Amino acid sequence: MLHLDLVTIVVDDYDRAIDFYVGTLGFVLTEDTKLTTEKRWVVIRPSQGSTGFLIARADSAEQSAAIGRQTGGRVSLFLHTDDIDEQIGLWSSRGVQFEGELRTEPYGRVVVFVDIYGNRWDLIEPQERR
Repeated sequence: MLHLDLVTIVVDDYDRAIDFYVGTLGFVLTEDTKLTTEKRWVVIRPSQGSTGFLIARADSAEQSAAIGRQTGGRVSLFLHTDDIDEQIGLWSSRGVQFEGELRTEPYGRVVVFVDIYGNRWDLIEPQERR
């Protein structure tokens, strides 16, 4: 049996990332272990579901150049919610930036938001949950 456990998000600073993903988006910090004087193992997870994110601080110019553009500007991360209107309201009040308008697609209601690094995410309320 296989399941996807972690996806890496390259960031410029561990604490800045934790402040945004945990403090603003409401994710849960599940691990923050110091590995060396410069490196930490930082894992965050949405409040529901099993797949989490490894927060990896860039440690080279090449990695720094990839921050926020790991997929060349495409939406690369997808979060499901059971109440998109409530989530948009909450995150808007916390300063999260949305791109475009909330729209209805065959699979549900969706809006794009951007994290503090420029990564584009889809926030989706799946059709079957409405």
